[in-house]
Amino acid sequence: METILDQTLQEGKLVRQVNALIVAYLRDNNLHQAAMAVASATMTPLATDAPANRLLELVAKGLAVERDESSRGVSAASAAGIPVLLGSMAAPTQAIDFSTMHDTKGSSKTFPKHETRHVSEHKNFARCARFSPDGRFVATGSSDTSIKLFEVSKMKQAVLADSRDGPVRPVIRTFYDHSQPINDLDFHPQSTVLISGAKDNTIKFFDFSKTVARRAFRVIQDTHNVRSVSFHPSGEYLLAGTDHPIPHLYDINTFKCYLTAGAHDLSAKAAINQVRYSSTGSMYVTASKDGSVRVWDGVTAQCVRPIVGAHGLMEATSASFTKDQRFLLSCGKDSTIKMWEVGTGRLLKQYVGAVHTQFRCQAVFNDTEEFILSIDESSNEVVIWDALTAEKVAIWPSNHVAAPRWIEHSPTEAAFVTCGNDRSVRFWKEIP
Repeated sequence: METILDQTLQEGKLVRQVNALIVAYLRDNNLHQAAMAVASATMTPLATDAPANRLLELVAKGLAVERDESSRGVSAASAAGIPVLLGSMAAPTQAIDFSTMHDTKGSSKTFPKHETRHVSEHKNFARCARFSPDGRFVATGSSDTSIKLFEVSKMKQAVLADSRDGPVRPVIRTFYDHSQPINDLDFHPQSTVLISGAKDNTIKFFDFSKTVARRAFRVIQDTHNVRSVSFHPSGEYLLAGTDHPIPHLYDINTFKCYLTAGAHDLSAKAAINQVRYSSTGSMYVTASKDGSVRVWDGVTAQCVRPIVGAHGLMEATSASFTKDQRFLLSCGKDSTIKMWEVGTGRLLKQYVGAVHTQFRCQAVFNDTEEFILSIDESSNEVVIWDALTAEKVAIWPSNHVAAPRWIEHSPTEAAFVTCGNDRSVRFWKEIP
């Protein structure tokens, strides 16, 4: 465990060093526009003091080592002791062009069968869940103000009922530091930090590398109920969706809060149910209680694509981008899930047949983005659609006493979690 966590911290430092070297090289070679673009996308200071030619020197040395190792039949990466990075995502699959969905009827894929097991429970409603970017951890938040951190490998062991080593305990940390229910969670993309947003108007930072720490080591005091949180891919900024209609952007080093300069010109008047960054941080999306979905520029914080009335007059409860950032998926209390084209705001497809009118229901992609998963509150079932054809391909009993209020899929493998008002957390994995 400690080795993995140390590895994560080293990864974050390495990524920041590489970004600084690239910006310095472009800047000092008079490629100012390119330097500004990279600096903005990676949140790297344009005035970084990295030596101008350091990048070339390191590349030259690396190529020389690679040639030497290749001649001896040794992998340069393994010889240098470079680890598989904890925060690394799975290799991207071929992006799906959802704009051609109208030609795909009758070609739906089969969603693999899964097995499930109750892995833990809170003392009150389990309200939210989130996987780490590498899929190794998942956290859940509750109305009892607690946060549980699970190790996914141990959750998989728990699914195997015939474990010879006795009962497996997948919960590796439990945090207590909020005074009101937890609304949302997120993992830092490079370090061992978990954040939570809650009804007590705070965002709290927990270091899960420390085995005895139960309380937050940093706190952001917001002015509103914090409904949703999302880290920028650089880890230097985070977004908070609150009861205020404009997302709050925080610099995590200074805790300064920034709002869009043109906030008074927007029609946004309602609280934000969810906020999520795109994979590169160049955009973020908000889903609001007035039924609207808005796309924002990740650098200027300006609203660039308002989709007013995306779910009519009913609340928009979740919204997220595809990995290639060309499309976004939204869910609402009108019992619809919708696919939108980011560039035009055009509605491409609706996924219907699941009732969700009460909770902040989520609609999520599976890890390959070939399927969409959500909850039918009326029948207490997990519903799966083929993402391309919009046809329902599976309906499974949730195995919860009451309908789950949250579903979250792993970003790296065929596994997901559900949790809800029966206080329980269930882990689902594909049957080999």
